[in-house]
Amino acid sequence: MPKISKAILAELPQPERIDIPALASDLRSGAVELLCVLGPTASGKTKYSVRLARMLAEEGLEAEIISADSRQVYRGMDIGTGKDLEEYQEIPYRLIDIREAGTQYNVYDFCRDFSEAYEDIRSRGRVPILCGGTGLYINAVTAGYDFRSSKPLSEPGVKHQQAPRTFFIGTLVDRETRNARIDARLRARLQEGMVDEIRGLLERGVPAETLIAYGLEYKFVTLYLQGELSEQELFDKLSTAIHQFAKRQMTWFRGMERSGVQIHWVEV
Repeated sequence: MPKISKAILAELPQPERIDIPALASDLRSGAVELLCVLGPTASGKTKYSVRLARMLAEEGLEAEIISADSRQVYRGMDIGTGKDLEEYQEIPYRLIDIREAGTQYNVYDFCRDFSEAYEDIRSRGRVPILCGGTGLYINAVTAGYDFRSSKPLSEPGVKHQQAPRTFFIGTLVDRETRNARIDARLRARLQEGMVDEIRGLLERGVPAETLIAYGLEYKFVTLYLQGELSEQELFDKLSTAIHQFAKRQMTWFRGMERSGVQIHWVEV
């Protein structure tokens, strides 16, 4: 692997070590009501969330994971969205496979579904862990946005829902390692049948324009199946698009920090 430059390292926040017993104490007292594990794609969010749930179990707290992924809500979109459901093992998860592929799902739908899952988990004395990379969804539920208002959120007088007291954890990975993981994962998903998965969606009647609108894997594989891209172009263009997407995700999360959100970054 090429040597990581000092310029790249300088862009990264400093990693921390989470004090799990102290965090468990804050959860019991109500000082923290929601844990949020965020980060760019291929940074190990799901694995860390599962590990976090297990560490909390050692402290006597049971946790459930709420997905904050705008595409994992769809049934039948498994390989392309990287659901990797086997990673959860004994840890319950929510908001995955809750909509049919081809239907619309937006931030308002997510706020409603998150609220129901969050209240249910809390009512049973368990800890909700919000895990994902869709920054808009994360912002919406942790800042208490009210999407029922017809006014822009920036206007004075827009009401906000009660936001949970959230402890944010970011999964940290340098850019070169992240891009290498993205490319390796993309090759694996192509070998696992991602093209056949998307071909099956088209054959079941999901419109090509809808799959293209879902972006990334679904956009470029659909274009490939339509004969607009060669196999090599599919990999090259999709790899570049995912790299750019991961960079935008990281930019969003650093923007959250600039707006006053404290994110505790950890190396996974």
